[in-house]
Amino acid sequence: MHSKKVIVIFKDFATRDEIHDLMESIKDHGGRITNVYRDLFKGFAAVVSHASLLRLESLARIRDTPIDYVETDEGVTSFVEL
Repeated sequence: MHSKKVIVIFKDFATRDEIHDLMESIKDHGGRITNVYRDLFKGFAAVVSHASLLRLESLARIRDTPIDYVETDEGVTSFVEL
């Protein structure tokens, strides 16, 4: 299984139950929740399969879904030109 790190951000109207249900669904499909965000925004970070990532991205495109967007959690690198 090829895993991806993702960050799932929810819309303001998302309920705790909706967020909890989605996190449980990810775990049921072999994913792992790595962080939960509550202060600045509603969301969580997770490690998911490619199929789960596609499902999350598809859900984010539905107008009335509680998911605002899904981002892959890529490492950031910088370099200095000498």
